[in-house]
Amino acid sequence: MLGGAGPPAVTCRGVRPRPVSPCGRARPVVPRGGEAREGKMAALPERSFMELSGAARGPRRRAREIVFSPPGTARASASPGAARLGDSAGGFCYRESAQLVSATRNRFIHWSTAGDTVELVEESLDVNLLNNAVRLRIQNCLLLPGGIHLCEVQNHLVLLIVTNQTVHRLVLPHPARMYRSELITESQMQSVFTDIGKVNFRDPSSYHMIPNIPGLASNSTASAAWLSSDGEALFALPSASGGIFILRLPPHDVHGMVSVVELKQSSVMQRLLTGWMPTAIRGDYGPSDLPISLSVHCLEHDAFLFALCQDHKLRMWSYKDQTCLMVADLLEFMPVNKDVRLAAGTGHRLRLAFSQSLGLYLGVYMHAPKRGQFCVFQLVSTENNRYSLDHISSLFASQETLVDFTLTSAEIWALWHDEENQSIVKYINFEQNVAGQWNQVYTQPLPEEEVTIRDDQDPRETYLEYLFMPGRFTNAAVLKALQIFSRGTERILDLSWDELRKEVTLAVENELQGSVTEYEFSQEEFRQLQVEFWSKFYACCLQYQEALSRPLALHLNPYTNMVCLLKKGFLSFLVPCCLVDHLYLLPEEHLLTEDECAIFDDLEVSRDVVCLVQCLRLIGESVSMEMALVMEMACSRLQPPEKAAEQILEDLIASDTENVVEDIHSKLQEIRNPIQAIGMLIREMDYETEIEMERGDIQPLNVRMNLSQLYGSGTAVNVVCQGVCKISAIRFLICRDLLILQQLLLRLGDAMILGGGQLFQSQQDLLHRTSPLLLSYYVIRWASQCLASDVPVDTLESNLQHLSVLELTDTTSLTPHKLVSSPQTVVELFFQEVARKLIISHFFSQPNASLTETSLNWPHLITTVIADLLPLLWPSNPGFLFPECLMGSCQYTQLQEYIRLLQPWCHVNVGSCRFMMGRCYLVMGEGHKALDCFCQAASEVGREEFLDRLIQAEDGEMASTPRLQYYDKVLRLLDIVGLPELVIQLATLAITEAADDWRSQATLRTCIFKHHLDLGHNSQAYEALTQNPDSSRQLDCLRQLVVVLCERSQLQDLVEFPYVSLHNEVVGIIESRARAVDLMTHNYYELLYAFHIYRHNYRKAGTVMFEYGMRLGREVRTLRGLQKQVNCYLAALNCLRLIRPEYAWIVQPTSGAVYERPGASPKRSHDGECAAVPTTHQIEILELEDLERECMLARIRLTLAQHDPSTAAVVGSSPSEEMVALLVQAGLFDTAISLCQTFKLPLTPVFEGLSFKCIKLQLGGEAVQAEAWDWLAANQLTSLVTTKESSATDEAWRLLSSYLDRYKSQNHLYYHCVINKLLSHGVPLPTWLINSYKKVDAAELLRLYLNYDLLEDAVDLVLEYVDSVLGKGHEYFGIEFPLSATAPMVWLPYSAVDQLLQTLAENTTNHCNIMLYQKVHDKLEDYHQKVEIATRDLLFRLN
Repeated sequence: MLGGAGPPAVTCRGVRPRPVSPCGRARPVVPRGGEAREGKMAALPERSFMELSGAARGPRRRAREIVFSPPGTARASASPGAARLGDSAGGFCYRESAQLVSATRNRFIHWSTAGDTVELVEESLDVNLLNNAVRLRIQNCLLLPGGIHLCEVQNHLVLLIVTNQTVHRLVLPHPARMYRSELITESQMQSVFTDIGKVNFRDPSSYHMIPNIPGLASNSTASAAWLSSDGEALFALPSASGGIFILRLPPHDVHGMVSVVELKQSSVMQRLLTGWMPTAIRGDYGPSDLPISLSVHCLEHDAFLFALCQDHKLRMWSYKDQTCLMVADLLEFMPVNKDVRLAAGTGHRLRLAFSQSLGLYLGVYMHAPKRGQFCVFQLVSTENNRYSLDHISSLFASQETLVDFTLTSAEIWALWHDEENQSIVKYINFEQNVAGQWNQVYTQPLPEEEVTIRDDQDPRETYLEYLFMPGRFTNAAVLKALQIFSRGTERILDLSWDELRKEVTLAVENELQGSVTEYEFSQEEFRQLQVEFWSKFYACCLQYQEALSRPLALHLNPYTNMVCLLKKGFLSFLVPCCLVDHLYLLPEEHLLTEDECAIFDDLEVSRDVVCLVQCLRLIGESVSMEMALVMEMACSRLQPPEKAAEQILEDLIASDTENVVEDIHSKLQEIRNPIQAIGMLIREMDYETEIEMERGDIQPLNVRMNLSQLYGSGTAVNVVCQGVCKISAIRFLICRDLLILQQLLLRLGDAMILGGGQLFQSQQDLLHRTSPLLLSYYVIRWASQCLASDVPVDTLESNLQHLSVLELTDTTSLTPHKLVSSPQTVVELFFQEVARKLIISHFFSQPNASLTETSLNWPHLITTVIADLLPLLWPSNPGFLFPECLMGSCQYTQLQEYIRLLQPWCHVNVGSCRFMMGRCYLVMGEGHKALDCFCQAASEVGREEFLDRLIQAEDGEMASTPRLQYYDKVLRLLDIVGLPELVIQLATLAITEAADDWRSQATLRTCIFKHHLDLGHNSQAYEALTQNPDSSRQLDCLRQLVVVLCERSQLQDLVEFPYVSLHNEVVGIIESRARAVDLMTHNYYELLYAFHIYRHNYRKAGTVMFEYGMRLGREVRTLRGLQKQVNCYLAALNCLRLIRPEYAWIVQPTSGAVYERPGASPKRSHDGECAAVPTTHQIEILELEDLERECMLARIRLTLAQHDPSTAAVVGSSPSEEMVALLVQAGLFDTAISLCQTFKLPLTPVFEGLSFKCIKLQLGGEAVQAEAWDWLAANQLTSLVTTKESSATDEAWRLLSSYLDRYKSQNHLYYHCVINKLLSHGVPLPTWLINSYKKVDAAELLRLYLNYDLLEDAVDLVLEYVDSVLGKGHEYFGIEFPLSATAPMVWLPYSAVDQLLQTLAENTTNHCNIMLYQKVHDKLEDYHQKVEIATRDLLFRLN
């Protein structure tokens, strides 16, 4: 060695050593925070660790396949040494992975190689990384063990790969560059491998063939790779001559040539000085100086290469100077003989560890047959820049085969395979552990080789339960076994946990059925066949599980002190054991040498506890599987554990062939105070606390946001909850053995315990403290292995609805459970959704340094998280978050089982548990059981935190007693679930609680009424209504009763209820409803009519039906409405006819009134002010005759609407005058005349209308004639003419004639209006009409002629009239006696005749007029002469 090497732990030449420190270059693997934290676990006492699997239960992550065939490579199988390259693994951690505020926090990469394939996986403990796995296959090449290297630079992550023929460089984006933020707030993030598919593997800058250099060692698998400060990729490969070849690739973004440099000595003299000499020159036959393990330590502008060679020497090179700086003979530090010196050191290993404060450490494993030795050195440099090794420690190991070891500046972690091929992991703190005793790491044992099946168990279900128990078999192992078992018929990929279970069941059952040749089996034979095939499949799973569980390497994060075990098929984590678990699991020889000062402050107590643990170990080792099953079954079947322990003790004593009880007895003699020791042990395991964990919110917002995802990934959740499961399983065994021991102490009697009779009670107390402890751990272990169910979306929505009714949706524990691809246990679900944030927040709220400067220490954090999770799961703690989370996540089956396991012994949160059980029963459809549970929980209201939170009153909510508030919540829940019978039962029960609270009573009575009504229990609903003490609620219920019974058409009940003091209210409600709703769809008026008739109040009944008829006419303009109106008026008439005449009257409802309805908004004027309500109105009394007229009018309306349906929309409320016009228009003249006569109206409109129809018929065509028969048929003619010549026109004229004959009028008004109508339309007057009118009023006919300028007709009429007066045809003019001296006087209408003469005289231009004038004049002259003669004769006679 340069400068000579002294004995171990002594530096050479008396020069004061100084640690090697970097010369100002960036620190390759140094954390920012703290100086002396790397690699030290001094925060915790040296205890054993246990392995926790990080394998997911769901489908294995789908790694992207990338295949690359480098040009020019030979087949891998043809290359030298191909057969001896085994599988390897390794890991990389980011520099800032321990920083709380960093994008790379808790992230690392691990890989495994097999042949030509490397699978790289990026893991995060905080977030679920997407696209985080890649499988890279480099065809025709074999990956060298340890040939994967990752280098972290500012913006990139550089992956360097060394195969037996090529070197590769892949440049990936750095996570900090990908996210541009140090805050981790999302639950999913992209991995650095997301875009690896975009990398051009064929780019010359990405790979290079290893040149065929003379002297390159083909039989060595050692290699090293690093990045220079200039970005060059450097690959170190061993030289057969003992030197090192350096293959240099230029920076990835710079074009340049690839070069090769060989580090070797330039002269023989220099080799002599350094003691570095080839074998041929030395002349001996020792091993060669071929490097078998290479490591590199980077400086600012240089790199130190360390080569551990077959000649047991360690050589140190400077890449910059290309010189060997140091050679150390490692045999000087270990006891050796000639055989070891002459044997090649092929099993030696070299590791480096660098600390900024402590410098560079070298760990060397020296392999010798049957033994091995670790040597730890510190590299020191003298003032003249010479280097030497300072020997720190030598540690011996007896294991045969070292698989891997890793070094920190304080510890060595090592992985071996023993002679039975079992994996052994241990660690040692070489700074503090003077005795050289290694600390145990309890690795995950393989599942048992055989599954015991009891007679009462079904083989299939037992094997399935065992195979798919969380943490036992990985998905990949079962999947591979399934493919083999199914004989590879098809490739099965990516099955979920449930799908895999179904496929396994199907495969084994198919195999069983395929092997059966007989059709009939006894049950026992079939059972044996089942066991045979299931055990065969189980053995297959076991084989693959063993293969996948083979450890390949250790990975240690120097920044967080996290140690991982990299296995063939998955990754596992090592976490510290708690004190109790550490003592219980520690091997006997280690337990005897355990430092008792590190257990408790009191040395004697510590010794007692160690002795006690030894007793427990003796018991545990003696308990057989059958005995262990006794305790398991007792816990499962809710039997007292003390009885089970007593039975196990009896079985132990009965089967004690090795005097175990005597050994325990003698060991107990060594315990000074057994009661105290047992109490101390119980206290260490008891997580019962009186206060709940409070959430800390004192951190800055950005830190709180960052903390929200800490340990939130599926991997971290899995590890934490596995830790809980493992601890609970170990503690269950400790408690079981402790119970057995206590039963033994009771059996031995008080005399054994220092003769203290008073201690018997203490023993009993301890026994009753141990039993709940055991049951608590049993429940936690069960929960840690119980899988959560996937929840359908509709169940989630229903659950949210129920929680909103209970007003629990704002609590932290009730985040709706999102469906996950891989199954979670209920503890994992609870930790992920609730406990994690609570624990992390609580942990970082403790007073400590600035959080942004805090480094995350894995052993400390994981221990704290698990220790804080256990109290949250502890059944007897006041917090109720775990069951609450199960309820919020719809895990009802699991919640039921959890409460069942607690029921006999846990007396905390009893009421809350009953409430939860009630919720479960509700979901399962067992309502009556749910009600029983809710009622049982009521007694605990006000005593338990969950129930108190349940009954918190809303702002402004009326305060009542806690129990009534609780009943209110439960009633709401039962209501929304739809269980009215249970609501009634509970509300009836609650009424007894509300004896002095009339408001609550009113609410409950209302509730009872509502649900009785919903169920159709009308009488009970009415009874509840009458018992309601609140008049306003009573009125509301009454209104609802009326409406609902009407809608159901259960009117008889509604009418026949007595109502007593509510009579007026009922009438008012029905009236208001009748006036507020549609008349044709609701029958409230008819109901009110029946109501009054039932009570013999006929006038009220008549009033109701009359109002109904009025509104029908006004609002329902249809034929059906008119029919109902007629019926209403008839009913009203009947009612009044049943009353004595003096009381047969009603008050007419106000026409057009807007009836006031409860709840209606007030009417407002145009300026927004409320319109004034008229205070007085005139009352109109209607008697029987008035109703009869209205009834007739309604009938006529109906007749018209039936004749012409189009008129139904207008006739409903038309008065009689309008109706006459409508009837005339429709041709219903008989009906119109009848109406006129009833209402004493003139018939003029009838005659005018009929005249107009006659005119239309006379002037119209055939279509008009055809239509006329319809209305003609509706009128009764006096005689029917059936001759062919009779037409519609003739019939119409006949009808008119008959009306004129039948209906006389004063001054013959009807003739006048008919003739006037005809003449006004220019229609010649029919002869019969002229003749008829001449008889009754010839003078008026003359005036009508004159009015319409009918001069010729007027002249003819005057001439005829004069003749008739003179006696010629006097009977045609209705003149009884013509002009005569003896007859009565006669007269002529001189005014009209004068008007005619004047008119004719004025139109002398017309010759015809002159002639007419002359005729009339002559006729008058003649008349005047005769009048004069008759006058003289009369005077003569009188005289």
